[in-house]
Amino acid sequence: MTDTDVIVIGGGPAGSTTSTLLAQHGHRVQLFERERFPRFHIGESLIPETYWVLQRLNMLPKMQASPFVKKHSVQFVNSAGKESAPFYFWDNKPHECSQTWQVVRSEFDKMMLDNAREHGVDAQEGVRVLDVLFDGDRAVGVKIRDQQNRDREVFAKVVVDASGQSTLLQNRFKLRLWDPVLNKGAIWTYWEGAYRDTGRDEGATLVLQTVDKQGWFWYIPQHNNIVSVGVVAPFDYLFKGRESHEQTYEEEVERSPAVKRRVSMGRRVTGYFVTRDYSYRSRQTAGDGWVLVGDAFGFLDPLYSSGVLLALKSGQLAADAISEGLAKGDTSGAQLGKWGDAFNHGIDRMRRLVCEYYSGFSFGEFVRNYPDLRGTITDLLIGDLFTDRVDKVWQPMESLYQPGKSAILPWHEGTPGESLQEKMNELILPEGRRP
Repeated sequence: MTDTDVIVIGGGPAGSTTSTLLAQHGHRVQLFERERFPRFHIGESLIPETYWVLQRLNMLPKMQASPFVKKHSVQFVNSAGKESAPFYFWDNKPHECSQTWQVVRSEFDKMMLDNAREHGVDAQEGVRVLDVLFDGDRAVGVKIRDQQNRDREVFAKVVVDASGQSTLLQNRFKLRLWDPVLNKGAIWTYWEGAYRDTGRDEGATLVLQTVDKQGWFWYIPQHNNIVSVGVVAPFDYLFKGRESHEQTYEEEVERSPAVKRRVSMGRRVTGYFVTRDYSYRSRQTAGDGWVLVGDAFGFLDPLYSSGVLLALKSGQLAADAISEGLAKGDTSGAQLGKWGDAFNHGIDRMRRLVCEYYSGFSFGEFVRNYPDLRGTITDLLIGDLFTDRVDKVWQPMESLYQPGKSAILPWHEGTPGESLQEKMNELILPEGRRP
């Protein structure tokens, strides 16, 4: 006897997406979130492909009525301070989906969780999931500590791990695969009154390369005259041999005139925030009775703001697979994770673009050499990752490599005939340690 059809662990974008769509399908869903919303979170810039999931969630009217700054483009600034032409999403895809938003995650995530409740999800905050319960190899429920500090067990046909970077099941089964290339970290803070463009460019995300090309800054304008400004660079570079995160951040701003000029007219209004070891993925998407979504499955470098898209997309794909499985009485790992390979290929496409940037890829040079592919590059920046139509950019990219430089392959590529699982197994180390 089960208490509900599906239990969702975590109320962030992935968890709220999965639970809302399952409730729309008529399933009973209980969601347990350990914190109380609103709560602070990073990952503030949406990309246009989130539109289609937001549409299914009935979130678009809420987003359109929100104070969130409208985002129409992304722009790159190289190490010399030279700005690329903006990549305007509408010019490439003249559709309502090409306008997206710069969100404050505490507000956005609460909107998403409240929306789940409106669709019938029993979403409980301040409830900690202590463990996932198994009958043999099959997940059958969770042990929780409720708001009254009482421990109890709740049973379901399917358990969805949307626990974010706590990665509850990934840790349990030692499934984490650290990215062998993208070993990065970030330090960021918030500025009031810093420079912002006007009109169509007011909400643009700026990616500003550091002078020594060790890393880059994000520059994300938000409502209430706030700008989120963070520096991303290799882990060792940022966090070893420096006295403090404040010193590191200020030194990097001082060495980046394009950033310094923009923030100099504002004032810093928060302390400094830090995150490390960005990029990882699970070797497995699902097992019998359980499935991973969002950051509980993996996270990619924030260069192209893909985090929320991957959370929403994985939540959508998982919800559809779960609903189909419940309808036919199949909650095996094969059914619940049937979307995993296609999803991994999509992540690989964005990862390839990230690795190209870190290896010196110039958007300006590429567009000058291949103006007919500007639209396809914009498609990738929009988040149109789950189609092989965009793969036509890779060979032209490789044609611009310096002699002796080799391509950085996505994780699913390698020895001909080698499977994704085999490729990942080559990179995993005992206890999930980083290479």
